[in-house]
Amino acid sequence: MSIHEPVLTSEALRFLQPSRGGLFVDCTVGLGGHTRALLEAGASRVLGLDRDSDALAAARETLAPYADRVELVHADYRTLDAVLEARGLAAVDGALADLGVSSMQLDASRGFSFRREGPLDMRMDRTTGPSAADLVNAAREADIADAIWRYGEERFSRRIARRIVEARARQPITTTGELAEIVRRAVPLRGRPRIDPATRTFQALRIWVNRELDGLDDFLRAAVRRLRAGGRLVVITFHSLEDRIVKHTLRALGSGPGALVTVLTKRPVVPDEAEIDRNPRARSAKLRSAERLAAAA
Repeated sequence: MSIHEPVLTSEALRFLQPSRGGLFVDCTVGLGGHTRALLEAGASRVLGLDRDSDALAAARETLAPYADRVELVHADYRTLDAVLEARGLAAVDGALADLGVSSMQLDASRGFSFRREGPLDMRMDRTTGPSAADLVNAAREADIADAIWRYGEERFSRRIARRIVEARARQPITTTGELAEIVRRAVPLRGRPRIDPATRTFQALRIWVNRELDGLDDFLRAAVRRLRAGGRLVVITFHSLEDRIVKHTLRALGSGPGALVTVLTKRPVVPDEAEIDRNPRARSAKLRSAERLAAAA
């Protein structure tokens, strides 16, 4: 497994201010990098959620030195309310959600990447839901095309969906390599492409499989409701569709007579060139943050 470096860590700490102490929730604990940084910076306790059981197992190793200050829970971040209710926790001092894919999930066996041959899975939680293979082999052509357009903003979505349906009629599509080649053959080449022609389709399928945009706005509202006065929320996104939801939801929560937050990032915070050089996956990251008001304005 490649070494995982959490993205925008110093910027997340600057907004979350864990040196105050208190209880923080890492809603997407992944391999534990952000949680470890929170604890080292002064957080009293961290509750870590993740829907990927493999990532949680790795996080337990990373966070073993802090075992008395951490609780890790196998749960989707969108179930935050239920997780806190089950523990009798009415409020927290800060919440963090990093919506990116971890280095563990980019392992060939998980099927997220077209760069290495592997089973076409893409599920962040492999205990539930249909895999990418299930969707590309069973969904209607129109639904595949709509998903590739909506989540990948791929202009050739209908052509790609048609080629997928033609290919699966001959035999099921079961590997990342098979799907990537189908997509590459479907996309017309005009000069040297800036990115691999399969990039947008794989992004779209990952979002579709994991329902990554479903309920994101509800999660943000739930996280804000759970913050104590002065508590802060930090959300890190990796593509424009997620960032748009975060921007508009925080803006709505921070406006009008019933405002619940002050938005701290009028523009998203992005990695500097040094971080991008160190960790190329950080290139598309954007961080937004908001602080809970003491009471409705």
